[in-house]
Amino acid sequence: MSADIQATLRSPKGYEVARRALEVMQANQVWPTARNFELWVHYISEGKSPLAEEIDRLLAAGEPITESVGEALAAHYLPEARLNGGILEAGDVLSKELQSVTRAIESAQKSSEEYGQELATASERLGGDHAGPVKAVVANLANATRKVQGENAVLESQLAETTAELSRLRESLDQVRRDAMTDGLTNLTNRKAFDERLAEICEQADAGGEPVTLAIIDIDHFKGFNDAWGHQIGDQVLRYVASVIGRLGAAPRLAARYGGEEFAIIFPAENGRMAMTVLEEIRVEISSRALKRRSTNEDLGTVTVSAGYAERLGGESTVSLVERADAALYASKHAGRNRTSAAPPLAAVAAA
Repeated sequence: MSADIQATLRSPKGYEVARRALEVMQANQVWPTARNFELWVHYISEGKSPLAEEIDRLLAAGEPITESVGEALAAHYLPEARLNGGILEAGDVLSKELQSVTRAIESAQKSSEEYGQELATASERLGGDHAGPVKAVVANLANATRKVQGENAVLESQLAETTAELSRLRESLDQVRRDAMTDGLTNLTNRKAFDERLAEICEQADAGGEPVTLAIIDIDHFKGFNDAWGHQIGDQVLRYVASVIGRLGAAPRLAARYGGEEFAIIFPAENGRMAMTVLEEIRVEISSRALKRRSTNEDLGTVTVSAGYAERLGGESTVSLVERADAALYASKHAGRNRTSAAPPLAAVAAA
């Protein structure tokens, strides 16, 4: 939270602000999660802020503030959430620096040990009376080295502790990066990370001459399902569908939440025929399960998904690839939904 709002919550007005935020959340059927509470405290406290205006617009339009909507609002309007991009960039640079420092420390420790061992054994290698002066010099150097090594014992211990601390810091940075690249509702890769990885995978494919296939998947009639059962149940459906897509689209594939009820899978080094097999597994598994409300065991029916995929041509841009996969998805929708369609070749699209 911003410093001003944190100060407000610590003041005598804090209880009143918190109470009003919770009342408005309850009135609008918003779950009392930490992120949602933060959003609505900002909403109550900031008056005519851009965040408040956007929430007012959503409420006036009758649109519910679901977990996914809340995450999107937080990412756009809350100061801490907007820091994610900067955290990722700074974390990458710092992590590389930490690795460099760690390697330098380990190399210095190894060199010191090897140098001391060489001096300690040098005198033993020399024999004969004529080597006396040289042996004396080596002995003096060895004594000096042992003295320095003794004085450096504490320093080496501190360096070892520093190395361990750097390792812990790198692990923390890696966790921050994973969190910033993950969709909060589904735990799949988020859109920002997906866009970055798609560009990287296409570059690697061009260098290695390998295929890449992109698929976009959409839950059929999701709005109607939300209207019938409520958006909290809708979020549970999103998690269920994401779990199937994430399992069958696991590494080396990349499964992501593309936006709303849309998902995407990148298939590196896999052609369209291979992708089609996986997409059909996903579609059949999702449609075959009867869903139930957890709290009452009430039958919710089934959900289906439509999918479209495009096999990338060498040198094709990511924008073109996404457009063709999206066109294939809409072909599935227009053909009756609950099916998988392939994009036409790029040449056919250009000629149309």
